Amino acid sequence: MEFWHGFLLITSVHLLAAASPGPDFVLVSRETLTKGRRSGLICSLGITIGLAVHIIYSVLGLAAVIAHSQPLLTAIKWLGGAYLIYLGWQGIQAKPKQPTATIDQVSEEHSTAQLIKNSASAASTFATLRRGFFCNVFNPKAPVYFVAIFTLVLSPDIPLWQLSIYGVWMMILQMAWFSTVVMLLSIPTILRRFQRFEHWIDRILGTAMIVLGLNLIFRSR
Repeated sequence: MEFWHGFLLITSVHLLAAASPGPDFVLVSRETLTKGRRSGLICSLGITIGLAVHIIYSVLGLAAVIAHSQPLLTAIKWLGGAYLIYLGWQGIQAKPKQPTATIDQVSEEHSTAQLIKNSASAASTFATLRRGFFCNVFNPKAPVYFVAIFTLVLSPDIPLWQLSIYGVWMMILQMAWFSTVVMLLSIPTILRRFQRFEHWIDRILGTAMIVLGLNLIFRSR
């Protein structure tokens, strides 16, 4: 298959796959609606980095091994389901935010609070990135999907540079799609309305993630 023919095929198929609702979409939506644009974009980056893991082992030929090994697929489903349940449980425990402190209270504690805030911000960034990464890595549909998509465009003599371009392009498409979702959900008028009910959004989307996790585990049986 010619390079551009394969390129167009991967573009069309992967855009459809990225746009289909699933755990990644639910997680990005939750992060954006409850924590804002920055958190949504960081989560999207984590998902994109997770995609790189699937691409690398697919290029090495391991996707076919995983897709045709029932014990391996079952183990991935259990891990993925457990992680989704864990994320969902965190969501349904969300509580309403406390009222904002007065100006006098803020000024008295400003120095200490700023140091704590900087440290907490770095920890929060890493935690958000990690959530997106593991949500994508533990997706049990990924090995089967990558076997299918790479079968469409690969041949035994395909050069490594071409594989690399395909893989990087898929990551760009993934990041572009979820960045678009984040930008739409973080439009100020939309975000303000949702953030009034932030803890309820956390609980509803957390419940959705638990349902997705349980569905993975029970289907693996």
